[in-house]
Amino acid sequence: MRTLTKDKSYSLDRLGARHQVNSWFKWLSPGLFIKRWLFISMAGVLLVGIGLAIWVRLTPIFHLMQLVGGVIEKLAAVVPRQVSGPLAIALGIFMIVLGQRRSLEAITEVLKPDRDEQLIDLLINHRRLQRGPKIVAIGGGTGLSTLLRGLKDYSANITAIVTVADDGGSSGRLRKDFGVLPPGDIRNCIAALADQEKLLTELFQYRFANGDGLSGHSFGNLFLTAMTEITGDLEKAIAASSEVLAIRGRVLPATLADVDLWAELDDGRYIQGESSITAARGKIIKIGYVPPDPPALPAAVEAIQEADYIIIGPGSLYTSVIPNLLVPQIQAAIKASTAPCVYVCNIMTQPGETDNYTVADHIRAIDQACGGRAPFQAVLVHNRPPSAQALIHYAQEQSHPVFLDRQAVSQTGRRIILANVMEEDNRTHLVRHNHKQLAKVLLRWYSRAHAFN
Repeated sequence: MRTLTKDKSYSLDRLGARHQVNSWFKWLSPGLFIKRWLFISMAGVLLVGIGLAIWVRLTPIFHLMQLVGGVIEKLAAVVPRQVSGPLAIALGIFMIVLGQRRSLEAITEVLKPDRDEQLIDLLINHRRLQRGPKIVAIGGGTGLSTLLRGLKDYSANITAIVTVADDGGSSGRLRKDFGVLPPGDIRNCIAALADQEKLLTELFQYRFANGDGLSGHSFGNLFLTAMTEITGDLEKAIAASSEVLAIRGRVLPATLADVDLWAELDDGRYIQGESSITAARGKIIKIGYVPPDPPALPAAVEAIQEADYIIIGPGSLYTSVIPNLLVPQIQAAIKASTAPCVYVCNIMTQPGETDNYTVADHIRAIDQACGGRAPFQAVLVHNRPPSAQALIHYAQEQSHPVFLDRQAVSQTGRRIILANVMEEDNRTHLVRHNHKQLAKVLLRWYSRAHAFN
């Protein structure tokens, strides 16, 4: 038993030593710009010594070298130079690395006192994310924020382009009372891209239950409204908020124009207002903006032009996805882009918007909004049905899984990406896209499309 304990202790010591060595070698990883500074430090020590020698005309250095030479001769007589030389070099390098490491640890304690990760791991992750592809995600609602939550693990070069036509709930009240653009979808995206996502999401989604005028408002909406009042417009407010909250990427409204959605239904009704369109419970045959053709935010157009990868959806088809494409400059920029573009189809139909819609129906609706073939080459479709309990729950709300009609999709000229990207809440039986799996599948498809091009 005692031997076994010693062997276990020895193995743990070896494992710890190996982990320590691996940690040291991480500092030599390419792209961190660390090796050059180590070598520059060593060269600096050498240059200081040479400079002192020149300055004092070598007199003290000469006697010092004589003393050092005598000590070295005596050491060489006792320990062979083949051992003493490399030992001295190794000791010198160890002292330099140790000094550098201790200095960096001291800096880390000040800059990242609450972090469990080592500074080297933070640097490696930072560099990896900075080298990630330039991704533009277009949509709104909870679908887009779910997507962003997964994408931020692969790239820091993310631009979320969000619709600003919401006129219901807290956003609608703030829009009416303060004349600001609705901040709801923007709030969700900022929270999703934040480094401390869980805490910030809880804070931004917190709704006041009481208070004269506060009841029903979310803290995030009030925060963005206040920032808009301070900075002068929503674009500056989002930029300032993003900087304060240290988000990974950026969020941009599709337009800064004060617009309303309108829809024409198959029964002849004309409905104006995003919330009213869904509540009308009719089949939408046409949709647009009042006033028509709003100007795009220049930064959003520029992001699309520079994008390596464009993702449309997921989200409510007519009130989150298509409204962005109704901005002519946004649509034109996507069509002109050579970047791979994919549409993420919803898992379930949405009552009042996409009743009985198939995957091909979703695609045709986007094509119609774009005045022809929309510029995405593939559609991502979830390939497994929800549980029986979830199907019963959604059927009570007249919602069903979006059926994949393969032949009809093929006729639209789109490639089908089938993947298991769904997660189901065991308590409420609500289904959503799994942000980790969704991002993983999308980035895998991008890598293949990028390699093929």
